[in-house]
Amino acid sequence: MTEHLLEVQHLSVEFHTIAGQVKAVDNVSWYLDRGEVLAILGESGSGKSVSAAAVMDLIETPPGKISSGKILFDGHDLLQMPAAQRRAINGKRIAMIFQDPLSHLNPVYTAGWQIAETLIIHGTAHQQARLQTLELLERVGIPEPVTSAEKYPHQFSGGQRQRLMIAMALALRPDILIADEPTTALDVTVQAQILQLLQNLQRETGMGLLLITHDLGVVAEVAGRVVIMNSGKIVEQGLTLDVYRNPSHPYTRDLIAAAPGKGELSPNLTRPSTPLLQVTNLSKSFGQFDAVTDVSFDMMKGECIAIVGESGSGKSTLAKALLRLDEPDAGQAIYNGRDLFSLGPEELFAIRRDIQMVFQDPTQSLNPRMSVFELICEAWIIHKEILAKSQWPNRVHELLSQVGLSPEHAGRYPHQFSGGQRQRIAIARALALEPAIIICDEAVSALDVQVQAQVIDLLTRLQKELQLSYLFIAHDLPVVRDFADRVIVMQGGRIVEQGGVAAIFENPTQAYTRNLLASSLDPDPEIQATRRGRQLQN
Repeated sequence: MTEHLLEVQHLSVEFHTIAGQVKAVDNVSWYLDRGEVLAILGESGSGKSVSAAAVMDLIETPPGKISSGKILFDGHDLLQMPAAQRRAINGKRIAMIFQDPLSHLNPVYTAGWQIAETLIIHGTAHQQARLQTLELLERVGIPEPVTSAEKYPHQFSGGQRQRLMIAMALALRPDILIADEPTTALDVTVQAQILQLLQNLQRETGMGLLLITHDLGVVAEVAGRVVIMNSGKIVEQGLTLDVYRNPSHPYTRDLIAAAPGKGELSPNLTRPSTPLLQVTNLSKSFGQFDAVTDVSFDMMKGECIAIVGESGSGKSTLAKALLRLDEPDAGQAIYNGRDLFSLGPEELFAIRRDIQMVFQDPTQSLNPRMSVFELICEAWIIHKEILAKSQWPNRVHELLSQVGLSPEHAGRYPHQFSGGQRQRIAIARALALEPAIIICDEAVSALDVQVQAQVIDLLTRLQKELQLSYLFIAHDLPVVRDFADRVIVMQGGRIVEQGGVAAIFENPTQAYTRNLLASSLDPDPEIQATRRGRQLQN
């Protein structure tokens, strides 16, 4: 029998908690061969990242404990190796890149120093390490390697920081690269570039690539085989196309069914003559940088307008300008007959209850020291005219029920909820002020596919029930396709195209929009293979 490059056999990992032992990984077995791309797919808490962390000896003990199993690398069990021998393998023969490179790059050292350090620690001379660092920066597509080597992590974009992480991981030409959610927070075009880079490097070096993800599109794009995990167990595994076409486990079927971008497109409805919000010639600059230039659009009551574009296109700056979190330089935003940009402090305070915002990361936007009850009631402390204090408990319970949570959750704190539940709390908090418009700034981009579908269903239901209007900022085009009524495409601070969702997705007029749509990944491996074929022919 042929020996696999990496083989995990009957691995179990437990964590000791106040509530007792939690089995994060339960009797899991999988393998990775040289030159292969294997994806481990599952929701948060499925155990996919923990199993990868076990390979790299990154499980903190205590509270974690590997209770059973083997991890064979080149036929040798990593779990039985002395610490020094395992450290020699980590980085040099098995390397890893993470979801958030900014959290794993040292902010006080230059990018070049950090890549060179990887080489120097494993015995490369300083001068040779410097030369190899510049070669690596060029290889992963960082512009002007000599200048970039002297920059610090915060001076690079999200996609460039991920390229730096890849350069560090590949510095010692490892046999295996583990990529843990490497493209989750990236725009579709940058995501496509990073995945293409990983594929090219994998083919050139012959390394095995282990990809941890919750994105079916990423799996369809790069993986030959897939392992599906749920609640610490493997529920299904096989060739990617076979699993997608003929899933045998109900969990896999539900996962595939929840993938966005497959529903019917919203029809181009007749719009009312009077807009709820009318934005005209909005501009905002930061020094010499024009973040938003001459942006104009109308929003109707009960309408969802999606704003799409790459990082730096001006999407979030536009949202902050509408809320007066960033003061606009020019333009008007007429809401109910009044210009939001010319309101004084008292008028602005009063009208802010009508326009609320839900942010990308509820962990950061919800105060960890406040209970759910306190978080929701804070709105009524600030805007005392909305609700008498005696009515707060009943209204909190109503809001929690409205967003699909239980009234008993009111006494709990944010850390006691999952990511999807925290986002529901953030939505309930926004609804407490009875707004007319909710701005969703990447509100579902970090959520697993099934949780994402649940939150989108919730937003759709609330839109119909309360006639809410949404300004939906997103880089996930399949979600936009399913959820939005109209789409605004931004590039370099300007609107390059806008129209009904059907018109934008089926007949885009601008090359930038077409490229954006072409970069979006489809969960169907056959469709992705066809797209790659068209690109190769060009």
